Amino acid sequence: MKAMKVSPPAIDTGIDAKDRAKIAGGLAKLLADTYTLYLKTHNFHWNVTGPMFNTLHLMFETQYNELWQANDLIAERIRALGHPAPGTYAEFVELASIRETPGQPSAPEMIRLLVEGNEAVVRTARAIFPTVDKAGDEPTADLLTQRMQIHEKNAWMLRSLLE
Repeated sequence: MKAMKVSPPAIDTGIDAKDRAKIAGGLAKLLADTYTLYLKTHNFHWNVTGPMFNTLHLMFETQYNELWQANDLIAERIRALGHPAPGTYAEFVELASIRETPGQPSAPEMIRLLVEGNEAVVRTARAIFPTVDKAGDEPTADLLTQRMQIHEKNAWMLRSLLE
């Protein structure tokens, strides 16, 4: 007997298709920023040197592990909204507001760059909120709130090392 192909039902969660597309587009930018910050943080973890080596090495490891998990949460939310998640370096470079850092900066410069990166992620998340609020998309609002809280705290902790 031949198996019948069954089409999945249309998404009917109370958020219209245009709003889901707009939210997914904003989340794609958030994913790109998060992945780029993850990569930068991991790079700095590997390459930090100097008198603060141990402190920074461990702090960067904690942060990149958290970012790695966040990438999955953001991508899965995009998929739940019915859209493909970006997943290539080319897509991330196109979508991200955070740029790669060439070479090996000093430890204080690494800290400064990670403060900037964390704050960029907060701005990207915050920019999605008007559409999320208008659409009544509480799961995305919750995700954005959590991401903003984490990145604001990371920026504060990193900034404190430079004072």
